[in-house]
Amino acid sequence: MQEITDLERRITAALDRIGRGIDALDIAVVEPPAAIDLAPVPAATEGDAATLRAELETERAATAQLRERLRAVRDRETLTRSQLEEKAEKMTRQLDVQGLELQRMRKTAVLLREELRRLREAQEAGTVDAAQINRAMLAELDALRATRLSELAELDEISAALDEHITEAENA
Repeated sequence: MQEITDLERRITAALDRIGRGIDALDIAVVEPPAAIDLAPVPAATEGDAATLRAELETERAATAQLRERLRAVRDRETLTRSQLEEKAEKMTRQLDVQGLELQRMRKTAVLLREELRRLREAQEAGTVDAAQINRAMLAELDALRATRLSELAELDEISAALDEHITEAENA
């Protein structure tokens, strides 16, 4: 980017020099005040004009190249930005899935603790029944399912990251 800025500065300076040269060619005859005696201004030769035109064309070509480079840089920047936005969106979706799984795990863990507390109290009182044991077992199974789903979401995230790296390696 620094190179482009330097080249733009050089082109601007060259165009200013060319403009001054062209102005020297187009000197208008102005009525001088009576008190000032002006010496004749040397007229620019045809060779000077040709040289200036050649410099102008060279600078125009350089400007065109710089514009093309700038367009290519902007295109790459746009592509990179869209890729990063896509990646951020994908990661956001993965975080949302993990968040939902984490909420499910927390809810299930609370239910499991509550059922185990009730089962302990019933056992201490000597009034344990089969329905209470079944509820505790179902809560424990739900906790295991939630843990499994959370692990699957994490594995999906790891797999997606690995797929990206494999794709990059194949394209390199």
